Amino acid sequence: MSTTSTGQNVGQVRCNLRGSIPAGSWQSCRLTYTAGFAGIDDTGSLKIVMRYVTDCGTPQFTDPAAGNFTTAEASNGAELELRYDPKDNLRPWGRTLRVKVVQGFLKQGETITVTFGDRRGGSPGWRVQTFAARQFQLKVLVDPYATVGYQPLAKSPSFRIVAGEPVRLIAVAPSTAPVGKPIVVRWKLEDAWGNPIGRARKLKHPGFTEPGVQVITVRDEQTGFSAESNPMVIGAGNDHGRFWADLHGQSEETVGTGSIDEYFQFGRDQAFLDICAHQGNDFQITDAFWKTIQQTTRNFNDPGRYVTFPGWEWSGNTGLGGDRNVLFRREGGPIHRSSRALVTPEESTEAVSETVEDLFDRLEEIKPEGMLIAHVGGRYADLERHREGLESAVEVHSAWGTFEWMLADAFRLGYRVAIVANSDGHKGRPGASYPGASTFGSYGGLTCVLARSLDRASVWEAYKRRRVYATTGARIMLDLRTDTGAEMGDVVQAADGIPRFEVSVHGTAPIERVELRNGMDVLKTFRPYGRDDLADRIKLIWEGATVRGRGRQVNWNGGLSFSRNSISSFTPINFYNIEKTCRQTGARQLEWESITTGGLAGVVVTLARGLQGRAMIQTPHGRFRADLGRLGMRGRSWSLGGLGRRVSLYRLPAANGSRSLAFQYRPKPGQLHRGDNPLYLHVVQEDGQMAWTSPVYLTGTT
Repeated sequence: MSTTSTGQNVGQVRCNLRGSIPAGSWQSCRLTYTAGFAGIDDTGSLKIVMRYVTDCGTPQFTDPAAGNFTTAEASNGAELELRYDPKDNLRPWGRTLRVKVVQGFLKQGETITVTFGDRRGGSPGWRVQTFAARQFQLKVLVDPYATVGYQPLAKSPSFRIVAGEPVRLIAVAPSTAPVGKPIVVRWKLEDAWGNPIGRARKLKHPGFTEPGVQVITVRDEQTGFSAESNPMVIGAGNDHGRFWADLHGQSEETVGTGSIDEYFQFGRDQAFLDICAHQGNDFQITDAFWKTIQQTTRNFNDPGRYVTFPGWEWSGNTGLGGDRNVLFRREGGPIHRSSRALVTPEESTEAVSETVEDLFDRLEEIKPEGMLIAHVGGRYADLERHREGLESAVEVHSAWGTFEWMLADAFRLGYRVAIVANSDGHKGRPGASYPGASTFGSYGGLTCVLARSLDRASVWEAYKRRRVYATTGARIMLDLRTDTGAEMGDVVQAADGIPRFEVSVHGTAPIERVELRNGMDVLKTFRPYGRDDLADRIKLIWEGATVRGRGRQVNWNGGLSFSRNSISSFTPINFYNIEKTCRQTGARQLEWESITTGGLAGVVVTLARGLQGRAMIQTPHGRFRADLGRLGMRGRSWSLGGLGRRVSLYRLPAANGSRSLAFQYRPKPGQLHRGDNPLYLHVVQEDGQMAWTSPVYLTGTT
């Protein structure tokens, strides 16, 4: 029984859903609220709130036959009004269904029944959250006196969300291994939304007797699913290890889901990370939780197996500097919040850093050593405001999207930074963060760390020396060095001569191209195939964002059709949200629903009649046509404004192309400019996965 501050009963609620509910399944969820002593007066209301991070289906009130149709009925016939707002309650409980009594009132014992996914009119129901959670809560609050003074019920309904049926197997091997030594491959089954099913398992492989690049195939006898591991470089005199990191995500103690212990357990045991950190919004972190974060990282840090770092996210308003990840080399660092928006002064005693310059000044003066990573989330880091040496890296990719414009800003301003990627996930799944059905547009990224050993000192040194590279989630193997012995992250003096760059790439899918860049300029593009290798396959890509801030999503719902040709087969690219599909609607036509938030999506099509006819592309941003016979490797591209918003169409070679590429290149003097030349690789795979190395900074040119 729930009571007000005066001890009066404000009612109770019961729910028909109990126990374990499959993630992403369609349900009819019925909540029945029984009014307490005061009832609900005329214009009073209920709020049913969910965590902002949830991606449950959005309630709608107009189409009884469509998904997520939601109704509310009063037992006494009072007229009710429904309104949904994703941010109408105190964070993190933002997603709000408000049920207002607009005519009439409720007395004690009378009820309001709210049905998410009312099926009486033909609706399939309400699609529940797509990611597993030990407790999914529908928190209920009531405004009995019509004062907009909401009282939470003492007990609100909750149920467990569990993984669905398996649809794929994921296998992860170490990226490097000695010759002749056994190799442990870790693997798991996932459902359609990326939830792990059960505990991960291990395969012990005897190892390989010769140096080279290898993969290991894992098969699950029970389901019949199989998968290849990521590429492994065997032997070949590796002078440092390749370890995989995700340093950016949140748990339920701030805006995410799951506990901080579950967060680190997932990174280690289900995402198979080597390195992990937690980044809660500072304005939600109390002094007590900051102590918990540090105790947790201390407990999970296990040199040689799993390295963790303490930290928090400075979540300043964009006009005050924008988001930065704050990491410490070890426990004992302070927390200088951007504000106390959701904590009291008694809960947060350390000085506030209201601007990013305040943060820079304070972190430069303290021990243990701190490090900042500029990133884009809801807010974006303003790189006009930067502190060299302290702000060591720029995050180019996360579950929020791909942000090459951040690199452009850093290079334009002359900064020397590492290029990293993380998940910035809120689903408690560091290292394996699927976007689900939310407005997150991408699978979370990973950073490969070139460290001497897997311990805090070596990993920290690698980040500070920029010995890291970023991927959109695939464990691509990359090597960038010069004939003078420099590696990614190094500063090389041009007075000693322009070095020759020596590159090797081993992908997780066929390699489409590798660009050697100077800043944002492409010096040379390398492919494992030539013009004579092109086949009757074409690739259509749409990409980009609208703005730098929160409203960056681009709607690409559209289609592709052909004249005088037809579709033999097709493969969608980056369609992680299984509710937004790419499908064939005729012999000559595809249709899709898709969004991007800076990243890309698309489709590879094999044509039935060679390169006859024309391709017609339809999007909300225009219609485009191309003669198939005139397409080449570079194809056609249509720029559509915004932030890198464009459509591209070009040819590919036959399927199952090369996954490895090696080359050498010495930049020409005319390709360099005065000052720093950040020379780095950008890798694009046929499946849409990408990677960026940190630059070698060639300086002193004239």
